Amino acid sequence: MVYEVESRRPLEEIDQRLQEAAARHKFGIIAVHDLKDKMREKGVDFEGECRIYEVCNPQQAKKVLEANGAISTALPCRISVYRSGDVNKLATLRPTALMKLFQSPELEPVAQEVEQVLVAMMNEAA
Repeated sequence: MVYEVESRRPLEEIDQRLQEAAARHKFGIIAVHDLKDKMREKGVDFEGECRIYEVCNPQQAKKVLEANGAISTALPCRISVYRSGDVNKLATLRPTALMKLFQSPELEPVAQEVEQVLVAMMNEAA
């Protein structure tokens, strides 16, 4: 259900590499949520490092949304980059696993394509 890869690169380098990989694969980064900063804004002391990247390919999103509007609850795709011990990890929910929740087997090829790209982007960033 989850694809995860480890990296010894610093968080800032992973950030840069992920943005470059997204552009190469024609995915846009819609937003980046720095949970450490967001929690601090809310008065919560969180020492961990965790950034969540919302990524999207508009052509692929259009295909799935036209077929099943409920899939909008799972969009955009997210890639989490977080510190775990002495390494950073990149993780995402596999689109192929998510698509099973919506019982839209006709969208399996789209989910497979998106998943391949997310995995490639994460591996390139790591």
